[in-house]
Amino acid sequence: MGAPDKPVRRSQEWFGRVGKQGFYYRSWLKSLGLTHDMFDGRPVIGICNTWSELTPCNSSLRELAEHVKRGIHEAGGLPLEFPVMSLGETQMRPTAMLFRNLVSMDVEESIRANPIDGVVLLVGCDKTTPSLLMGAASVDLPTIAISGGPSLSGNWRGQPVGSGTGVIEMSEMVRAGTLEQEEFVEAEACMQRSKGSCMTMGTASTMACMVEALGMSLPENAAIPAVDSRRFRLAHLSGRRIVQMVEEDLRMSRILTRAAFENAIRANAAIGGSTNAVVHLLALAGRIGVPLSLQDFDELASKLPCLVNLKPSGQYLMEDFFYAGGLPAVLREISPHLHLDTPTANGRTLGENIAQAPCWNRDVIRSADQPLRTEAGIAVLRGNLAPDGAVIKPSAASPGLLKHRGRAVVFESIEDFKARIDDEALDIDETCVMVLQNCGPRGYPGMAEVGNMPLPPKLLRRGITDLVRISDARMSGTAYGTVVLHVSPEAAAGGTLALVRNGDFIELDVPSRRLHLDVSDDELARRRAEWREPPRPTRGWAKIYVDHVQQAHLGADLDVLVGGSGDGVGRDSH
Repeated sequence: MGAPDKPVRRSQEWFGRVGKQGFYYRSWLKSLGLTHDMFDGRPVIGICNTWSELTPCNSSLRELAEHVKRGIHEAGGLPLEFPVMSLGETQMRPTAMLFRNLVSMDVEESIRANPIDGVVLLVGCDKTTPSLLMGAASVDLPTIAISGGPSLSGNWRGQPVGSGTGVIEMSEMVRAGTLEQEEFVEAEACMQRSKGSCMTMGTASTMACMVEALGMSLPENAAIPAVDSRRFRLAHLSGRRIVQMVEEDLRMSRILTRAAFENAIRANAAIGGSTNAVVHLLALAGRIGVPLSLQDFDELASKLPCLVNLKPSGQYLMEDFFYAGGLPAVLREISPHLHLDTPTANGRTLGENIAQAPCWNRDVIRSADQPLRTEAGIAVLRGNLAPDGAVIKPSAASPGLLKHRGRAVVFESIEDFKARIDDEALDIDETCVMVLQNCGPRGYPGMAEVGNMPLPPKLLRRGITDLVRISDARMSGTAYGTVVLHVSPEAAAGGTLALVRNGDFIELDVPSRRLHLDVSDDELARRRAEWREPPRPTRGWAKIYVDHVQQAHLGADLDVLVGGSGDGVGRDSH
């Protein structure tokens, strides 16, 4: 008997053509030095790269792509690298989150419009991970993700310093007068010592863990440092594996099941992960068609312990986490709470991947019976101030403030906040509740990471290090404090948050999941009648975004992007 016929690849709709059309599609790619037999039906693998010098976190991805290509070639595939817009958390204004959905469109349409059979997503900085996953999910081809990895641990004057978390800590010290400005500047170069994303359990590291917990990467993807040779070996193996995934037709929809999302939500609690994972997982679930709600985060994981002793919730950094065993060790520790039969990108189940995962340092990765924090998952709050929900990360909060009633000090915008927070005459004390309005998806626009408002210097000098803070904004995953976020509906959409006035009393009761504004319904109705929607952008992406963005409890995706259009091949271009 002869050899079995090769399956017809999606890419053969381009390269398998005869006559003029085939000439067009093959000839221009031959300018890259490709030989004719490269178009013989072998899997064409698109490498979606978010490398950019404007995104320092992703500055290692150009080199990483070369290792992916080696693996693809070895496995008999044809790698073709393409760029998409890169989202840098540290440089982009007004916020990288404004562009997450735009990049997802870039990814989706780039994949669908080109002769691609499988995809490798090179991700790193906070928003690049969800945006690439979202875009790829709307096409639903065989896909594997590779994170760029965290940078090496920061070290300043012999002490560990973590990105984001260290900035916040030292900035407050400068504002309190306990650290000189010159020392603050000296610490800048000591914090970021190598290529890679934040080495705290910020959003970048959290989302890398979510990729691995969902099964969308090879094991150990989350924690290998960006400059460690093992990161390059993982990229090489991922290149090999994506070719096999195409042969197996192992698409994203077979991996990203409801059970996989439940695993990720529980893993986020165990690592003390960022609240930003909430909006990103909700948006991704919406793209792949998995029912997931804000309440699921509370019901599935709020009672789980935090096991990972990393900043901002703990002491160590991502490099230590990798040496201690990384995410596989954490998943093995919480395995009684996981769906172990979920498929993963390497072709094995999650349970098979973590069955023998070792832990080498119990101070970094705690055991389930000796956790860093108990009941540390994300809590979802509701009440008249947040009818559609708000979130808080108890593991990063002050225990004494988790049940609190205080007088509101209201800031109508982040500019209003910055203009008044250092004023010694500001009427605020440690019992107050700081409220920030108009920083949600529509209001900023883009839902910026301004929710962890710095405290007034006059309180810092008295040793006050935390206040209850409430906003419709997000908070950096590297931040900490008793901070209520993602209030929905947001102020700019006419939510109750827009109606809060200075002097109103607000009740926060995390154990009871309650967030209440002590103002009568009649008074709120009067204020609502006087409220006017802020001006909207009038052109460009900002207008499209504000006109179509959903609220935070739905993942802040655009309403027109929920779901997907599949991998159908478009009409000929000539």
